[in-house]
Amino acid sequence: MILDLMTAIATADPRDNEGTGKARRLFNGAPPKVLSIAGVDPSGGAGLLADVKTFTALGAYGCGVVAGLTAQSTQGVTAMQLPSAEFVGAQLDTLLADVGIAAVKTGMLGQAPNVQVVAEKLSKHGQDNLVLDPVMIAKSGDALLNKEAIGLLRDALIPLARVLTPNLPEAGALLDERGPETPKEMTRTCERLHRLLRQENNRWILLKGGHLAGGELIDLLYDGDRMIELRAERFDTRHTHGTGCALSAAITALIPQCADIPTAVAHAHTWLQHAIRRADELQISRTPQTGHGPVHHTHALCIAQ
Repeated sequence: MILDLMTAIATADPRDNEGTGKARRLFNGAPPKVLSIAGVDPSGGAGLLADVKTFTALGAYGCGVVAGLTAQSTQGVTAMQLPSAEFVGAQLDTLLADVGIAAVKTGMLGQAPNVQVVAEKLSKHGQDNLVLDPVMIAKSGDALLNKEAIGLLRDALIPLARVLTPNLPEAGALLDERGPETPKEMTRTCERLHRLLRQENNRWILLKGGHLAGGELIDLLYDGDRMIELRAERFDTRHTHGTGCALSAAITALIPQCADIPTAVAHAHTWLQHAIRRADELQISRTPQTGHGPVHHTHALCIAQ
């Protein structure tokens, strides 16, 4: 189990009879190289910085392409700038010509030209393990992509995805309808979303049900045939900033290390529950009673308080 391995990182090697406190070596050889194409949250709670922390925590070597810049803290976003599509494309061409990337995730792309260039470059370089987190709607309800960009996301980028990870409002936006409001509606939504993917084996929808009411969280993983439920207890904390980024990044890190997509997603799902449960330990904000802090990406490296 990945979690067993990651927990072991923070413990001394039992073979260390001299009491040096050396950590175990858990990975042999070079780690898989994985890539996040996303925005930068200076607070480190979401986006590119959070993705690289997640990659590292789960045994992968993280690379990043900047698709957006924000002025942001745990209190909110105050400003944003987007690099040109040409520069995003140059970052991708330069990196992918040199580094053997085993899996890619996309987060906030910000504008239609960026969506288009990412689709073109991933196709050009033959990147087939794409985890697509369709960052379209902020927690405040504000749109992060306009209709043109959503159309391009649906038509040009989503067909390239190995795993598509929308939450319920994003699922509704992709299908141009209201988001599902019950577990039964989630099942039907998964079926419709899967038609946006290439109709071939091993293409998956992970529909995240965190917006549903109730004490239990239900996510659905669907490949056009199997509908797998992932359940977890809802944990009471205000510090859940970046949960979607963390989950999609964890899946990206684990795909090259696991036998199949369901195994990678199951490990990532369990890892995220621990990251949420230990989020309060981080104490990022000066005013935690008003801020929304991140999940604890490196919880397996820290002794629980």
